Amino acid sequence: MSNNENIKITFPDGNSKEFPKGTSSLDIARSISKGLAEDVLVAEVNGILVDLVKPINQDSSVKFYKFGDDEGRKVYWHTTSHIMAQAVEELFPGAKFGVGPPIENGFYYDVDSEHKFTDEDLKKIEDKMLEIAKRDLVTTREELKREDAIAYFKSKRVDPYKVEILEDIAKNEEYVSLYHQGGFTDLCRGPHMPTTAKLKNVKLLSVSGSYWRGDSDRQQLQRIYGISFPKKKELDDYLHLLEEAKKRDHRKLGKELELFMFHEYSPGAPFWLPNGMVIFKELEKLWREIHDYNGYDEINTPIMVKDKLFEQSGHLEHYRENMFRIDDGDETYYLKPMNCPEATLVYSNKMRSYKDLPLRLSEIGRLHRNELRGALGGMFRVRQITMDDAHIFCTPEQIQEEITGVMGLIKRFYAIFGLEPRFFLSTRPDNAMGTKEVWDKAEASLAAALEANELKYEVNEKDGAFYGPKIDVNIKDALNRDWQIATIQLDYNLPERFDLTYEGSDGQKHRPVMVHRAIFGSFERFIGMIIEHFAGNFPLWLSPLQVAVLAITDNQLDYAKEVYGKFRDAGFRVELDSRSEKIGYKIRDWETKKVPYMIVLGDKEMQAGNITVRAHKKGDLGKHELEAFISSLIDERDSKKINQ
Repeated sequence: MSNNENIKITFPDGNSKEFPKGTSSLDIARSISKGLAEDVLVAEVNGILVDLVKPINQDSSVKFYKFGDDEGRKVYWHTTSHIMAQAVEELFPGAKFGVGPPIENGFYYDVDSEHKFTDEDLKKIEDKMLEIAKRDLVTTREELKREDAIAYFKSKRVDPYKVEILEDIAKNEEYVSLYHQGGFTDLCRGPHMPTTAKLKNVKLLSVSGSYWRGDSDRQQLQRIYGISFPKKKELDDYLHLLEEAKKRDHRKLGKELELFMFHEYSPGAPFWLPNGMVIFKELEKLWREIHDYNGYDEINTPIMVKDKLFEQSGHLEHYRENMFRIDDGDETYYLKPMNCPEATLVYSNKMRSYKDLPLRLSEIGRLHRNELRGALGGMFRVRQITMDDAHIFCTPEQIQEEITGVMGLIKRFYAIFGLEPRFFLSTRPDNAMGTKEVWDKAEASLAAALEANELKYEVNEKDGAFYGPKIDVNIKDALNRDWQIATIQLDYNLPERFDLTYEGSDGQKHRPVMVHRAIFGSFERFIGMIIEHFAGNFPLWLSPLQVAVLAITDNQLDYAKEVYGKFRDAGFRVELDSRSEKIGYKIRDWETKKVPYMIVLGDKEMQAGNITVRAHKKGDLGKHELEAFISSLIDERDSKKINQ
């Protein structure tokens, strides 16, 4: 420290400045600019996020976060969830509260109330929240012993959820923190915004059921979801995106375009309809072309396997609750939730040499995972999964080259869809299998591969698979939503557990390394995602029906049949519309079905031997010579253009 009265504050740019001891981050922000003080929501002091009003008593590094930063948004939404809970408490006395965290987009709070919340109630709660915001209530943090906090919540009101959190989840903590705003108090780690007045615009979106602590045997609470923003335009833009997302909902479009269906007889398992199977088969075709070109050998392994395999792999220890069990007399089987254990059996089918490596085994595998019925959601959360999968067995020296190859494959694949991948390194989880030393080595290998390819990446702490760290790949869709899609996982543990070996150039046995990787993730989830990304307006190569030929009257039917035959012979998925309907009706109908191209034929086209073309969403493209247009469509189809 400079002296007994001042402390040195260092900023991210390396500059530093002295302030009186006990100054707060908010005071520091005010000294920099009025605008910063108005916009800042939380500060990071010596690497820890803290309330803006917390005094700083020693030399420290300080960084500020606004709403445009992830850290700032989380604090804004977390404080909003507390304001919502306060509004619910004031409007519906006797309500009890579970947890109210910020989430990827907004926040929620779980509420136990005899009152069943309606849309009208949500509007009342919104109004009360804005009233609380205008009160400019200061949020204050109080730290106290856990036992005193338990006594507080028992004496304040019957609040079983906060008491249970303190007695169970926080049982190893000596001190906990409460946050007060006006007459409302909540158990919370924080940090929070300094005042409720920071809340400017809020919208409560929905109410759904939620079991306490995710246990279906426990109390069912009402989960209220919401979103909030400092600026009204931000809220308006977000609500517009929500409306657009509703229009693009893959469940809605899947039904309208007759792509797939679900039935109560098989919950969580899609029935693929003919149109949907076209998309599925086109993706399979693309998948095989890519993997054949990149040196993969395709395999297919059984769906039902004896329990001994999953005991050896560690799945029964780490993943049992997600697996379907089948008892057959003296034997116990499981439907496979992952392909990797069986890939090890294929590898060990014969003795391998270092000359055989890398061995790249690809598989379109049918998997089953016992997801909770209440968690099922269209194609995004299913029980029956068609996994785009592959397992690479290589020497330690080949790791970086193989991972580089996979990352290049991922980038090329998503470029076909006009999507830009972003990379994340996911590290050792708490329930990891294997030693920390092995994990450290695997994590270092993945980081080295990312850095060698000059790829920017973020670290997702403790988000690896139980058997190894991974590189997760995310994309943003047309609505700027984030999707985790491809994954690359480096595994030293399964080769050890299955005693996999290869004969090295020295004639000795060595242990291979296993790389698990997926490009789509799963066919179901990927197809659901691209339905919403394209809003059902698929590029030509992927569209279930590519061309519709429309005769204006019956007089042109013979010519329409001739044109239809030309497109069919060129390999297009084409349909002849010979209905006795007005041409305007036909065009509107095919536009609704989102067919990429309509060929409209009247007397003029028939006499001239040409065609009039209409493109979906673009309208009339004018007259074209038939063969030339077919040639241009072949180029568009085969080059897989994204012509949106």
